[in-house]
Amino acid sequence: MNTPATSRPPPRPRLTPTLLFLGLAALAAAPGCFSARASSGGGETTPPPPARSIRTADIELPAGYVIEVVATGLTFPTGVAFDDAGQVYVTEAGYSYGEVFTTPRLLRIDPGGRTTVVTTGKNPPWTGVAWADGAFIVSEGGVTEGGRILRITPGGEKQTLVAGLPSFGDHHTNGPVVGPDGFIYFGQGTATNSGVVGEDNYKFGWLKRHPEFHDVPCKDVTLTGAALTSPNPLTKDEDDKATTGAFVRFGTQTQKGQVIPGKVPCSGAVMRVPARGGTLNLVAWGFRNPFGLAFSPDGKLFVTDNGYDERGSRPVWGNADSLWAVTPGTWYGWPDFADGRPVAQDRYAPPGGQAPPALLETLPNPPPQPVALFAVHSSSNGIDISRDPSFGFVGDAFVAQFGDQAPDVGKVLHPVGFKVVRVDLKTGVIRDFAVNRGKDNGPASRLKTGGLERPITVRFDRAGKSLYVVDFGVMLMDEKGAKPKQGTGALFRITRAAAAG
Repeated sequence: MNTPATSRPPPRPRLTPTLLFLGLAALAAAPGCFSARASSGGGETTPPPPARSIRTADIELPAGYVIEVVATGLTFPTGVAFDDAGQVYVTEAGYSYGEVFTTPRLLRIDPGGRTTVVTTGKNPPWTGVAWADGAFIVSEGGVTEGGRILRITPGGEKQTLVAGLPSFGDHHTNGPVVGPDGFIYFGQGTATNSGVVGEDNYKFGWLKRHPEFHDVPCKDVTLTGAALTSPNPLTKDEDDKATTGAFVRFGTQTQKGQVIPGKVPCSGAVMRVPARGGTLNLVAWGFRNPFGLAFSPDGKLFVTDNGYDERGSRPVWGNADSLWAVTPGTWYGWPDFADGRPVAQDRYAPPGGQAPPALLETLPNPPPQPVALFAVHSSSNGIDISRDPSFGFVGDAFVAQFGDQAPDVGKVLHPVGFKVVRVDLKTGVIRDFAVNRGKDNGPASRLKTGGLERPITVRFDRAGKSLYVVDFGVMLMDEKGAKPKQGTGALFRITRAAAAG
């Protein structure tokens, strides 16, 4: 039986940006030790766990908060939204890393956890949902047909607000969220890890489907001409190599001083569109994977951004996930900056390797500094900001951490993420909020408990009194990639005890 769980004393603070960088510096000082140890990510669990059994008592919260199960048995859930009456709806992606395709679905969650299909799609993944002006707004990742922003009526009728988004690659069309101006804001992830198409993109599946695809800058960029050589998986010759530059298709070289024209829509950007359709506008760019978007009570936009991985022909080591305060018109540093620092610094060189070469000859602007830095490879994704005193922590952000995908993204020595954290937006200090009980961190499947697996997003209800947590479900990892388990996703609700019931 799933019963509400209360907590022990408030959780300990998580890493501040300063402590995080000190930890990375310690690892960098001893690359031999790091290289000698095997990866031990949260998904690297053997043997595979049995069927998921949820026990909310295995989840620790701050004193005075309770958590309960709203729905179980979901397949790759990604978003939650509420209509004008407060009815709960969830999106199922229809796709997961590991090249597992199902059917994207918008589900109504009735009392008792029963689900009813509102509508389905054919162009996964559906990465998120919002409610605006009497209809649902869905971000369609579009690994097969390109990204879109859809408007879906309660009766299931669809209207495409935006099409042709560059979403065939590693990262997809994300969000959406309704701004105080009534516009729909959403994120568009990059095609690649760090600006250059490589062999890793073939392993992800999309290079074989779309060999012409690459990142698109939002504004004109001038290149250094740096190019990287990697094995060529598009030929049968195992010894064949390909040399590729930035912002061009695989196997294409670039020249110093070459200008790549910018256009909108583009990669690694936050954009907006009117709720009923209209002109698409660029808000900001230079992100890697702007996944979660949320507006603070005073109208400021905050965005979570997944940091670089240690993979591909231009690997970047030790880059934290970031939380940004968005200033319209600003470039945030991708593909040449991480954490507000140049990736060409030795601190970002993989153990035993070289620092990534700079790709841009001139910078669009000096990139800003992040508001907060999350643990490396935590995959800090969906975000919302508290606005009601009855829940508490008004003005603080809550972020779902999907958890590491080691060894695909790079080695980790211990599981990272797999929880919900709280961020003080004034100081950048991060603390655990909902985390699995036990002496070790990790998903329930690894800990052999009934707690959280992979939280992917959080959203407050319309009143702001309850925080809903979307849990993607079990996704194991090995050297061949992701191994997601269908039917293991769940939806949780967290309330303050005084406001519960």
